Amino acid sequence: MILHEIESASPEKMKDLQLNRLQETVRRVYEHVPFFKEKFDESGIKPEDIKSLDDLRKLPFLVKQDLRNHYPFGLFAVDRSELVRIHASSGTSGKPTVVGYTKNDICMWSELVARAISIAGGKKGEVLHNAYGYGLFTGGLGLHCGSEELGMATVPVSGGNTDRQITLIEDFEPTVICGTPSYLLNIAEHMENAGKDPRKTSLKYGVFGAEPWSEEMRRTLEEKFDIKACDIYGLSEVLGPGVAMECHEAQDGLHIAEDHFLAEVIDPETMEPVPEGQDGELVFTSLTKEAFPVIRYRTGDIASLTRGTCKCGRTTIKMSRVKGRIDDMLIIRGVNVFPSEIEHYLLTVKGIVPHYQLHLLKKGSMQHVELQVEVDDGFYATIQEDLNHPDVKELAKHIQKVMKNNCLVSVDVKVLGPKSVPRSQGKAVRIVDRTNEALQV
Repeated sequence: MILHEIESASPEKMKDLQLNRLQETVRRVYEHVPFFKEKFDESGIKPEDIKSLDDLRKLPFLVKQDLRNHYPFGLFAVDRSELVRIHASSGTSGKPTVVGYTKNDICMWSELVARAISIAGGKKGEVLHNAYGYGLFTGGLGLHCGSEELGMATVPVSGGNTDRQITLIEDFEPTVICGTPSYLLNIAEHMENAGKDPRKTSLKYGVFGAEPWSEEMRRTLEEKFDIKACDIYGLSEVLGPGVAMECHEAQDGLHIAEDHFLAEVIDPETMEPVPEGQDGELVFTSLTKEAFPVIRYRTGDIASLTRGTCKCGRTTIKMSRVKGRIDDMLIIRGVNVFPSEIEHYLLTVKGIVPHYQLHLLKKGSMQHVELQVEVDDGFYATIQEDLNHPDVKELAKHIQKVMKNNCLVSVDVKVLGPKSVPRSQGKAVRIVDRTNEALQV
């Protein structure tokens, strides 16, 4: 169901709207955010110089370090008295990034997330089970407000307490479930361990995001729950969830809310735009945010953009599913690879479950990567619970071959028994850095 006519607008109408909103946003940040005024002046750019969408490329980029350098409120475009909510990142890799919202921002965000849930298959009058974390993370409250805006009965269960999650799914009969893909796998596993069939719940659609996930992971989730699994995209610095959403009809890219965001894809080395359909770094410019507008924000996410009319009838530009993050890219003996690529091929191997970790180690001066995988109960039974069984060694060799042939990387494989890889209560921990450990050569 298309909630707003702008989702199927002509390219000409969309461009006119975007240009008007871009010009207003550039004017506002120039007048109200000293950082942007200084940056624009350094580049010799004035707001009146933005006469077409192509002029966007004249504007300087914004990066996450800029947000940290102006912590907490230095990039806000409104007085703090106009704020009604503040979110922030965890700050695990430095100063947290802080974003704020006016009342109008919250209303706009709620409408966009309502559109996103509708794109995924949600409908007014149904029940939505929200397993995203609540708090400073934008996921939980973002999906919550959008669900209510759409007219769904929203279950704010948040993450964790998996047994309670299962009880509420059984008792409240939701049609839509929201959460990270890895945590939904955890819920399915708990149900199966309790002798329950996840396919027999009331669920029809899943809205999954907050971490990169592969097509193989989608198929696994859809098979386990008998649902349509759709990808949602957003990040706090740009807005939160709802920047883009994959439709349940096509499931071949995420529709960006172009009336609120201008999207670019650039080569992260040259910072020049790449051709349509080619992977690069996603860059977003907000067009309607009041409290915390962003101009050409470099997300660090790797994806591509394509245009055209979708099977669902929408004409908005689509981004591919995020392949990974620039800072998550591993260089294994000179070969660039993303964890999502490893997942893509790993989940084609029979006898293992969709839980894995990459351990980064050093032996002497050499980088060393250990891929830890977990066998399923069926395989574990066939080897009589003996991880020294010859079949385990053959499985490890097979996985090594799959990684070498498809990802072009050489990794050591450690095969673990069932329930050995840590389970996620939110975002999955796929990379474990152990390079400071003293390992025997």
